Amino acid sequence: MPTIFEKIISREISADIVFEDEICIAINDIEPQAPIHILIIPKKLIPRLGQAEQSDLEILGHLLITAKNVAHEQNLDHGFRIVINNGSDGGESVPHLHIHLLGGRALIWPPG
Repeated sequence: MPTIFEKIISREISADIVFEDEICIAINDIEPQAPIHILIIPKKLIPRLGQAEQSDLEILGHLLITAKNVAHEQNLDHGFRIVINNGSDGGESVPHLHIHLLGGRALIWPPG
């Protein structure tokens, strides 16, 4: 069964897309935890970071560079946070790797 992100990528489900290229898509989160909360999702299904393979190295690097570029486009030059949840104890809710880009206010630490 396709994940919600696969359905967004295939346009079965609509989303507020802020960036897209051949490797990934970036969408506004529907339950934002900060004024800016964008998900950067690889088009290739990688269930979670803990299951990424050496062959995914280029995709993983591309996701981080995309996060940096999207943060700049969103005027987050004063700071932002990147989060990747892995597994149920890590807060993972969709079994499709994605990066949370959070910003638009001062973020506290520790986050959990």
